[in-house]
Amino acid sequence: MNNRIFTELDSDKKLLSIYFTAGYPHLNDTVKIIQDLENSGVDMIEIGLPFSDPLADGPTIQESSTTALKNGMTTEILFNQLQDIRKTVSIPLIIMGYFNPMLQFGVEDFCKKCNEIGIDGLIIPDLPLDVYQEQYETIFKKYGLINVFLITPQTSEERIKKIDAASNGFIYMVSSASVTGSKSGFGKEQESYFKRIASLNLKHPQIVGFGIKDKKTFAQATETAKGAIIGSAFIKHLTAHGTDNIESFIKSIR
Repeated sequence: MNNRIFTELDSDKKLLSIYFTAGYPHLNDTVKIIQDLENSGVDMIEIGLPFSDPLADGPTIQESSTTALKNGMTTEILFNQLQDIRKTVSIPLIIMGYFNPMLQFGVEDFCKKCNEIGIDGLIIPDLPLDVYQEQYETIFKKYGLINVFLITPQTSEERIKKIDAASNGFIYMVSSASVTGSKSGFGKEQESYFKRIASLNLKHPQIVGFGIKDKKTFAQATETAKGAIIGSAFIKHLTAHGTDNIESFIKSIR
């Protein structure tokens, strides 16, 4: 399977992935943000599909989701905005969202549309592994999509190994048990968790999310992992500066 995510994972560098909510700050900012992120040297982008009941998201991402929905963002509009994205953008693009909007759109139709546009993977925090394997894995594979699973400090070793066996690409390693955007810096607890996961020698690389917001936390997270994801800190930057100065934010991380 020739997927852009594999190309990035095979490189020697530590990957920087940025999450933003589609339709925030303004409905039609999506494409500009993606283009500016790539031009600023980001390796991968997670496009958040806003949802009215986001379980794992902290207040910053929740508020951006609420605003995006008020702005009129829908699955159809996002797909329309991304229709020609591959004419200007070559890095991996992942849609992160909850399962409900995908179900409403129709899972196969959703995956087909992702494939047509050039989306590389999906992160769906509320789609259980067994349900995915029983009902949807063949559809994802048919359309060349990588499904990225999450692990947390509470995930048992047995389940981590199960997720590793089912994965294709990377594992999203949630740095702490709290919601996104709430921690400042990583303490001993997180560092020992990072080391514990590294010692399992999993087949698939890990990319750390939750709590990464600056150069220091990016360096801590990528000491043992392949990369890190920044979400809330980038959305705060968009709230403060709009879509200007995206490059200066990225340069402050590495």
